[in-house]
Amino acid sequence: MNIQIKFAIIAIAVVIPLSSIAVYGTNTNHQFTTIENPKLQVVSSFSTLDEFSQEIGQEKVDAALLVPIGVEPHDWEPTIKDVQQMQKSDLIVINGIGFENWVDSLDENNYQGRIIDTSIGILDDKIGVSDPHIWLNPVYAKIQVQNIALAFSDSDPENEEFYHTNAANYIEKLDLLDSKIRNELSNCNSDFIAFHDAFSYFADEYDLNQHTIIPSNNSHGDVTAKTLENVISTAKKLNIKVIFSEENVSTRTSEIIANEIGGKVLILYPLEIVSDGTYISKMTENLENLKEALCW
Repeated sequence: MNIQIKFAIIAIAVVIPLSSIAVYGTNTNHQFTTIENPKLQVVSSFSTLDEFSQEIGQEKVDAALLVPIGVEPHDWEPTIKDVQQMQKSDLIVINGIGFENWVDSLDENNYQGRIIDTSIGILDDKIGVSDPHIWLNPVYAKIQVQNIALAFSDSDPENEEFYHTNAANYIEKLDLLDSKIRNELSNCNSDFIAFHDAFSYFADEYDLNQHTIIPSNNSHGDVTAKTLENVISTAKKLNIKVIFSEENVSTRTSEIIANEIGGKVLILYPLEIVSDGTYISKMTENLENLKEALCW
């Protein structure tokens, strides 16, 4: 079903209990106080942003993850229940850059809260950007954290210092992660083969060259025999011995390539789907696997 039509149907079915919500401010700075629960009601579009929101808001917010565990955010569309949850929220935290293709339809259907685009200020000088994976660059992740803290503070000014202190503490950890990646990859080779086009911002930040098996930003793209032939040729030409796969995708394609070049398969986490680690722990795993691929 067309997303806009779907949202129109949902909007008719969803009744918001206005008696329980007081709305203050202008359309660009909504503030909400719910009688039953004075905490900010925050919904994040995928797991990494949910983690950032929880790090910043802690006990002052009720944070919820929109995309279910194990579901690919690229492919997700909201159900009636999801829209009801969003309509009750004060803030919806999104990545932006087209990652959440359902946002415009929600806005058109009179969502009364604030939609927080965490990409603001990151790629403002770039036209026609299509790769949404900004969170995989820790330098950009810091800006996303700052954007979330500013939004929380605007909507809940009484706790402004709390939010900014938590953001500053988390940004210190991201600074350490950034320094670790920068230092430990600085004297290594630069070419690596990722599963899909997710690590372009990461590669640009740390002077690496990303090659991919699937050239698109979506990990479900088709892999043809010609694609395999080209990737194998690239790997041999650049003396690459590690082919990366991802969590929640079959490693078969990567294994075929690795077998042809006498190499091995390791994982690079794009951190789109909920996993058993934190952002920093998974990015550290990515670093260790990149070191095995590049630092020899």
